[in-house]
Amino acid sequence: MRASPAPSDGTAHPWSGDPYSAALRTGRGPLYLRSSDGRLLPLEVERWCAEADTADLEVLRRCEGVVLDVGCGPGRLVAALAAQGRRALGIDVSEAAVAHTVRLGGQALRRSVFEALPGEGHWDTALLVDGNVGIGGDPAALLLRMTELVTPDGVLIAETAPVDIDERVQVRVADGRGTASTSFPWARLGTPALLLYARRTGWRRDAQWAAGGRSFVALRNRSDRADLRKRSTNSTAEPPNNTAVTSSQRARKPSPDRPVSDR
Repeated sequence: MRASPAPSDGTAHPWSGDPYSAALRTGRGPLYLRSSDGRLLPLEVERWCAEADTADLEVLRRCEGVVLDVGCGPGRLVAALAAQGRRALGIDVSEAAVAHTVRLGGQALRRSVFEALPGEGHWDTALLVDGNVGIGGDPAALLLRMTELVTPDGVLIAETAPVDIDERVQVRVADGRGTASTSFPWARLGTPALLLYARRTGWRRDAQWAAGGRSFVALRNRSDRADLRKRSTNSTAEPPNNTAVTSSQRARKPSPDRPVSDR
């Protein structure tokens, strides 16, 4: 998941405002998603900024071929894959997150998943971990988009909430001390809800497991491309963020048939 000082009028961009950037600089929280009904959903900044843990390494063990980490955050998974000599790219709408990933030795672009991406349709594995099944607040639209990014038989590994939930919320990234981003849509899904949306959007369940108190599902892309285009026209998606590729990455932009250059 992901969030320069927030303007006084409160118009900070989600995941690009002061609370998230500040948390990445220190590697510490507290940091929350504050819902419109006042709930505070804790974000695990310390874990995101640490090295990949046992549960993360199990996710990486199940990855196939070249890997796209959607919402890579500070980049621990991309960096761990690079350290293993595997090809991976992280994307994130937060400039601070992308910069952190590059410092760790990973490759990353500042990009929304709903913008044009390098290597579309050629990624062997895509990741939606750390709550990123919530991106855009529309799980069906997000899962349809993911079918466009991976190969026809590609894998999506998603982390789900450890409870049975299917929730749409308006949230802000907040530090619990009065600073927050603008409001944006988010979703929270447990495994049953994710599997339901997966069946409707061209995925089949490949595996599911739990590790370190976290829950994961591996899905296999079985969508028909023509049918996918038809269904996509009937789905809503997160509006594209007006973000740019970081200058440090422009020279390394992957090509469609080789999504990430050899390291």
